[in-house]
Amino acid sequence: MNKPLRKRTMSKVEIAQMYKRGESTTVIAKKANVSPGYIRIVLKELEVPLRPRGSWKRKFKVNEDYFKTWSNNMAYILGFIAADGMISGHAQLISIAQKEKEILLDIKREMDSSHPITKNERTGVHMLNIGSKILKEDLIHIHGIRPNKTKHLSMPNIPDLHLSHYVRGYFDGDGSINYQKKQIVFVGGSHQFFEELNKLIKRRGIRSYLKVYQTYTRLIISGRQSIKGFGDWIYADSDLRLDRKYEEYLKENQNYDDLEDGKHVVSKAAIKERKNKFLMKFIKSGCITKCCAEINIEPTTFKNWMKNDLEFQQRWNELNKIKERGG
Repeated sequence: MNKPLRKRTMSKVEIAQMYKRGESTTVIAKKANVSPGYIRIVLKELEVPLRPRGSWKRKFKVNEDYFKTWSNNMAYILGFIAADGMISGHAQLISIAQKEKEILLDIKREMDSSHPITKNERTGVHMLNIGSKILKEDLIHIHGIRPNKTKHLSMPNIPDLHLSHYVRGYFDGDGSINYQKKQIVFVGGSHQFFEELNKLIKRRGIRSYLKVYQTYTRLIISGRQSIKGFGDWIYADSDLRLDRKYEEYLKENQNYDDLEDGKHVVSKAAIKERKNKFLMKFIKSGCITKCCAEINIEPTTFKNWMKNDLEFQQRWNELNKIKERGG
C-alpha cells in the first residue's frame, strides 16, 4: 500500500486535502506521481468519503457535504425539502419547486450550486433540480427524507438550536398565514409528522390543533397572540425565508404580551382538538369505545358529534371506510 517516498511527491494528508477541495483523482495522481487507483486507496485509508466516479466531469457543481453539518440555513433547507421537495426514486436527483424564484436562488447560493432554475410556463412554478448521489443518500439515511415521503415523513432528530429554522423551512414550503383570519395552516399527508410537529409547537405555549382527513392532515394555529408567538419564534435570527409570508406576519404591530387569543376561540379550539384526537386514535385502534375512554368522553358525546357536526361525521365515515377496507 505504501509507495516509496522517492516516487510519491505529495503526502497522504495533502492528497486528502486536494480531494476534499474537489480535485479529481486523475489530476491529483499526476501531481503526486502515482496512479489514480493509489489515490483512491489513500483516501479510503484516511476514511475520506469518495465521490462517485466521474463526478468531477459534471456540468454543474454543488456542495455535496451540505447536509452532513447542522446550521440554521441547513435546517431551513431541510424543512423546505421535507415540505415541498421531491427525491427521485430512480435518479440521483433532488427537486425543489416554488412559485417564488428568489427563495430558490437563495437555496442555490447557500448550497454552492451551479444548477439552473427552470420555469414551467404553464403553471408559473420554478424548479431547482440538483443531481447528487451523496446529497440524496444523506437526506435518506441521515435525515429520513425518502422518495414518496408524503405519507411516511417523520420528524428528524434536530438540535434545539436549529429547530425553529427547520419549522420555518417547512412552513415556507407547505404552510400559509392569513392575518385577517388570524390563522396559520400547515397541510401534509403524514399524520405522524404532524402529531410530532403539533407537540413541538404546543411546548412553546402556542395554541394549535390538528384536523385529520382521509388523505391529509391540517395543523392550525389561531388567535393573535399564538400567531405572534409562532412568528417571533421562527423568524428570530432568520436568514432564509419567503418574504411574502414574512410580510404577512409583520402586519401584527403589537407586542406578544399585549395580545390575547380570546376565550371563545380557546373553547372552540379545545373541542376541535378533542375531536381530532378521537379521529387520530380511531385510525390506530378502530374501536369507538376505546377511543372514547382514551380521550375521556362518554359514548353519548361521540353520538352527539356524529349528529350535530357534519364535518366530523364526514371525516369519521371516510376513516371508517379505510378501516373496513383494511387500510
